[in-house]
Amino acid sequence: MSFLFAHRRYALPFRVPVRTAHGPWAVREGLIVRVTDATGAVGYGEIAPVPRFGTETVDEAAAVLQALGGQIGETQIAALPVQSSSARHGLCVALADCRAGSPNPAVSGAGSKSSRAVAALLPAGREALGAAAAKAELGFRVFKWKVGVGDNDEELGLLDELLARLPGGARLRLDANGAWDRRRAERWLERCAERPIEFVEQPIAPAARGADDLLRGLAADFPTPLALDESLVHDGDVERWLAAGWPGLFVVKPALLGDPAAVCAQLAHARANVVFSSALETAVGAQAALRPAFAWPGERRALGFGVYPLFADARFDGPPAAPFVSATDVAQLNPEAVWNALS
Repeated sequence: MSFLFAHRRYALPFRVPVRTAHGPWAVREGLIVRVTDATGAVGYGEIAPVPRFGTETVDEAAAVLQALGGQIGETQIAALPVQSSSARHGLCVALADCRAGSPNPAVSGAGSKSSRAVAALLPAGREALGAAAAKAELGFRVFKWKVGVGDNDEELGLLDELLARLPGGARLRLDANGAWDRRRAERWLERCAERPIEFVEQPIAPAARGADDLLRGLAADFPTPLALDESLVHDGDVERWLAAGWPGLFVVKPALLGDPAAVCAQLAHARANVVFSSALETAVGAQAALRPAFAWPGERRALGFGVYPLFADARFDGPPAAPFVSATDVAQLNPEAVWNALS
């Protein structure tokens, strides 16, 4: 059975540019997909690639959609190039929602009163100090700080100052986005060993020479857990790391995975330690990404969705900025409103 689909491209400025080890990021680009069937049922999906992570580009995703000619079904999706994971994800979500008969389906596996803790994303550098205090006043108790952005010694010096701004019992995650070499990673992990750091995310870039061995060696040599992020973008990455016996965490960004359900099934079967995280997508992608997060059967760590308010135009934002997100919050996100805002 074939379904009709249309798409609208977006280029949405962030309220404040996001600074990471990959460089400043000022505008989010992607596509919203709308699928319809003969009964009038509608489904929406988001294609939100992050080329700096290793996905296809927005232009490449748009070309894939153009080649499909306005009709889609399982056969066409299965035939998409393996490198088109973001496009495959957006089309699958839209098709599934259309079949469910609602553009705003309920969160699977969660009652209306279910909620999940959320980690607050802090800006890079010294700006994190003021932001941490403000987020703590809102009730956040888990925080994520982007490192590997500025001078390494200055960032190391800020670590204790930042920890002092956090309330008692708070947990801090460090995200290096692959910025460090082995020597810098060891310096940070030596410092973290004596401090309340929940985990260090992607200390070594996946494209670095011998990256897999370096990551496994660091995980074995230091007590602070490590988490994989950029290392999990391509098809087969999760399976490869599970087979290698990775002892740390898996940061799952559903929006970047061609088949998040299959990936989550693999991780659940392995009883892996998983953190679900945003890819800085709009409300359409956020809703789809939060469904597997709420349905996750394993340990429920704080979600990496404390990124909102994110866009200069608040109509595109995901769930409200709060230390917890509820199933009701997710269900109330309105993909149709995002689609209409792009008209």
